[in-house]
Amino acid sequence: MEINSLALYFVYAFTTIFIIVNPIEATLVFVTLTTSLNTQEKSHIYRRATLIALAIALLFSLGGNAILRLFGITVDSLQVAGGILLFLVAIDMLRGVRRQNKVTEAEMQDANEREDVSIFPLAIPLLTGPGAITTVVVLMGATENILEKGMVLLAIVFTFLATFIILKFSEYIDQALGITGIMVMTRIMGLILGAVSVNFVAVGAWNIYRTMAGS
Repeated sequence: MEINSLALYFVYAFTTIFIIVNPIEATLVFVTLTTSLNTQEKSHIYRRATLIALAIALLFSLGGNAILRLFGITVDSLQVAGGILLFLVAIDMLRGVRRQNKVTEAEMQDANEREDVSIFPLAIPLLTGPGAITTVVVLMGATENILEKGMVLLAIVFTFLATFIILKFSEYIDQALGITGIMVMTRIMGLILGAVSVNFVAVGAWNIYRTMAGS
């Protein structure tokens, strides 16, 4: 595969994963949950949350196909289901639905009572929820060679590296953009995610049709 094609595939994978993780909007929840903490405590939380989220994403990207085979699910079926799930997420993003809805009120109340919120709710389900897990499994399952798999893994690493940096400067981002600015960016990313989700469904459905038609 040509270097240009690999680079384009990396950009595609990185954009898709970054949008569904959406660390920019995640800063709203992070700032809310860590208001009373000092700089050192906040640093511990965003470092741990990012590393755990990265580990989960890599685990499912590498072991996703084995899990699918265990339950007799094809990548194409997951691609259609995942595309529908991502489309619903994209609609919420376009409508400007706040990220806190990803975490229920009961979970937020429980999180406010915790000293360490790095694992729950930051790493799970905020950064690596069902949408992110489905996305990395589908992207990895749709690869055709080892180079493309490497690009997906690299995209995952770069996504959470960017997440680490964004959470580190979350207070500055929150002050600079405000809720309005973050919601505008979220809507733009939602539009892109909607297009990606439609492509997921289209490709998955076409592959299922070809399989059933015996071609």
